[in-house]
Amino acid sequence: MLTAPLVLLLHVQGLPRVAAAATSLMAFAIAVSLTGIVLTEGSASYAMGSWPAPHGIELRVSAFSALLLLIVTGASSLALIAGGDRLHMGPEGEPLFYAAWLLALAGMSGIVVAGDAFNIFVFMEIASLASYVLIAGGLDRRALPAVFKYLVMGTAGATFYLIGVGLIYMMTGTLDLADMEARIRDVGELRPILVAAGFITVGLALKAALFPLHVWLPNTYTYAPHLVTVFLAACSTKVALYVLLRFDFLVFQQNLTEHAFQFSVFLMPLAVIAILVASGVAIAERNVKRMLAYSSIAQIGYVLLGASLVSVMGLTAGIVHMFNHALAKGALFLAVACLATRVDMLRLDNIRGIAKHMPLTMMAFVVAGLSLIGVPGTAGFISKWYLIGAALEEGAMGGFLVAVILVSSLMAVIYIWRVVEAAYFSETPEGQPQASEAPWALLAAAWTTILANIYFGISSEIPVSLSLQAAETLLEHLP
Repeated sequence: MLTAPLVLLLHVQGLPRVAAAATSLMAFAIAVSLTGIVLTEGSASYAMGSWPAPHGIELRVSAFSALLLLIVTGASSLALIAGGDRLHMGPEGEPLFYAAWLLALAGMSGIVVAGDAFNIFVFMEIASLASYVLIAGGLDRRALPAVFKYLVMGTAGATFYLIGVGLIYMMTGTLDLADMEARIRDVGELRPILVAAGFITVGLALKAALFPLHVWLPNTYTYAPHLVTVFLAACSTKVALYVLLRFDFLVFQQNLTEHAFQFSVFLMPLAVIAILVASGVAIAERNVKRMLAYSSIAQIGYVLLGASLVSVMGLTAGIVHMFNHALAKGALFLAVACLATRVDMLRLDNIRGIAKHMPLTMMAFVVAGLSLIGVPGTAGFISKWYLIGAALEEGAMGGFLVAVILVSSLMAVIYIWRVVEAAYFSETPEGQPQASEAPWALLAAAWTTILANIYFGISSEIPVSLSLQAAETLLEHLP
């Protein structure tokens, strides 16, 4: 946050991106260090201004927030290292663009370490306002109506969240989440708390693009600058899901009778519909970025499906899928960014035969696609394996959920195959200039993410350990 205004002063072309990348890499190094502390000590906390919670502002890093910090800072760092997007503002707007990038990074990082509900809202607004600037900063003017829709729905989501927090504050007199959890137990009249649960759930569902509140996401991902899509697709919806799960399990489910049952009954059907419908729409899409955007809606459904089981295994599967989906989708959008350097329109017709000229790029796309499908040896397989295991614990209903997971994985095979078929098994259109391989920085970033997908598909101890610890914490005090 402090580096953002300093970047505004850098008017040498290319220097703002270098400064932003250096800052992001330092944030990633801190996230790795904090993860080590969490794995050994369980959690870490810091009282701002030495004022202890609940009266002061406290930063808290748990296993769940450590995992999200790795996703946010890692996605930002790789996207910035990969290169710079062409901006409609030109070189003079470059400092503004990367200052907004750092504010988005600071906002999303702040959300996952804030210990009180109001500072979560403050960081949410910082991240959202900066994200609107990033999405509208590219050359494609179709991003403007997309970002306006995102702004309207994002503002509605933030307003709903704030109304819910206000109702809880009215009944408990505290904004600190840990203190809130304890004080709700002494509240005699629970109707305002129930209303607050509704407002907060709907508000955060808008932010997280949960079906059917997802309509802002496809165009936003499609028309944003390519590396902005890499950053936002990997982490923005995950951060909103983090707040939703943290609020619901730590504050509401532990204090409201039958809330866990209501959580499952309302959200599990939405998760199943999102997985099947969004995968179906992705199959029909011919724009590669839009296809992957709808795929993201389906993958959010997987996370919600695991959480709606309200079990340690289910929550572990959902949380580890946040990490693994960030790896797979980040790699896919990095491969798309590589294609975009040589292809004007990212439609299936325009990438016919491109694998002959961009073999490394298409190989990266294929491996990332296998991870998204859940092929063994990739990160995506781990979370789907855990999700199937959690579903099988649910008896007869579990069999239906396993069928949904398997059918949606086959649907993912179809839409990934459509890209592979066009790139590998179709002839290059006559008159189309021959492409060459993408710039080395973009390729290096894409293949770094691909190697991470393979590594965490073989050795998944760190994300699984953090996810299991997070799931046990969320369920620790449930009746």
